[in-house]
Amino acid sequence: MTRSINMANRIREVLLSGHWIANTNMQEQIRSVDWQQATFKVDTLNTIAALTYHLNYYLAGLIKAFENGKLEISDKYSFDLPKIDSAYDWDTLVTSFLQNSEMFAERIEQMQDDMFDKPFIDAKYGTVLRNIEGVIEHSYYHLGQITLIKKMILLHNKKGDA
Repeated sequence: MTRSINMANRIREVLLSGHWIANTNMQEQIRSVDWQQATFKVDTLNTIAALTYHLNYYLAGLIKAFENGKLEISDKYSFDLPKIDSAYDWDTLVTSFLQNSEMFAERIEQMQDDMFDKPFIDAKYGTVLRNIEGVIEHSYYHLGQITLIKKMILLHNKKGDA
């Protein structure tokens, strides 16, 4: 298996369809909550919607960087979630996230294997491989958070029913 296919499969595993490491994936988790759950605030934690937006922000920015050779995203904007007031708003974010996840995986899958050892945009950002691995690790980190927040919301709702 080439590096590009292997890395694209790892991206799809955490974001879209895998169960190997976490026994779940982002798509499964975000599709299983409604917009009220996605925007429910548990103490000082980020909401599921905010974490979904955050990951989507980076995916969209990296896709654009692969296209134009410029990294135009900034951490300070990565949680600027637009207001979500309806199922439509949540579905729009989920759809965007899933489309960007697949687009990102496709971009990686189409890379020549020697690209992975080249600098990503600028040498100060490390290699392309290191950045892709960073996306994978970052995604698993937030997937874990989303899974726990979802459990906390369900527990909260269960207590409310008692």
